Amino acid sequence: MVAGKVVLITGASSGIGEYLAYEYARRGACLALAARRQERLRAVADKARALGSPDVIVIPTDISKVEDSERFINEAVNHFGKLDHLVNNAGVIQIDMFEDCKQISDFATLTNTNFWGSVYTTHFAIPHLRKSKGRIVGISSIAGWCSVPRMSFYCASKAAITSFYETLRAEFGSDIGITIVTPGVVESEMSQGDFLSKAQLEFVPVESTERCAKAIVDSACRGDGYLIEPSWARMSFLLKVLCPEVLEWLFHMMEVSSIAFEYARRGACLALVARRKERLIQVAAMAELIGSPEAIFIPGDVTKDEDVKDLQMQQRSTLVTVSRPSKKV
Repeated sequence: MVAGKVVLITGASSGIGEYLAYEYARRGACLALAARRQERLRAVADKARALGSPDVIVIPTDISKVEDSERFINEAVNHFGKLDHLVNNAGVIQIDMFEDCKQISDFATLTNTNFWGSVYTTHFAIPHLRKSKGRIVGISSIAGWCSVPRMSFYCASKAAITSFYETLRAEFGSDIGITIVTPGVVESEMSQGDFLSKAQLEFVPVESTERCAKAIVDSACRGDGYLIEPSWARMSFLLKVLCPEVLEWLFHMMEVSSIAFEYARRGACLALVARRKERLIQVAAMAELIGSPEAIFIPGDVTKDEDVKDLQMQQRSTLVTVSRPSKKV
């Protein structure tokens, strides 16, 4: 369904964008690939040609800059003469507690790429997409509805993308199709290293980039309005709609109880100690859901000798003190 069509992909040098290029190439699409790293883009372009794309061009671009975005669209259309799919995939991530951020303006880089970059390219692509009755594929994230601690601006930028494209869909009607994609955690440069531990998401399943890219292209070809990928991520959306307070509680528990949850994920039995009994009950229940065979809670104050003696008598297994992570010094 996309053989011979012209597809523009931002953020194509790695991650989902790279594998979207390969998936479109397998189906015979012509490609215009954009990212900041020219050498990496050329390597992706070479592989895309080998996979079956009849024509691939590389356009080094920083989509956070309006003039770069305009140049990217113009060069692609001048080369191919048309535009059928615009895939806005480029994105960056920053992990930090909001209150610990020293320079709030630092987050502008994130929003300029994740949100404004998509706005810019979409604006310049609209006339060409109207002519071809084309489609926009906007890569958002489940972070757009999941309130993930330490990722406040990333979540906000993805929520903005979803709302932006939903509004455009109402404006365009059937003139331009829009597929809004909300992936979960996917293999990429962003999810490598200590990302998952920093974001307290170690227990979240990570989907392969190739599988995610195939699902996205399939969805775009079907003309879907939305794609939540992988399927487990749909549960988070249902929780957001039906029980938003439950979803917020889950992520709050992940933040304040990450050590206990890491032991639980590895199958340890737990004895959880803190002064607030209600919170302990919640953490123990979540730990057992994650994988702990047994999690008991023992209300107590470890600063008091009599409480410590009582705790030692009750202890059955690994002792984990649950408290809010301290602020950075």
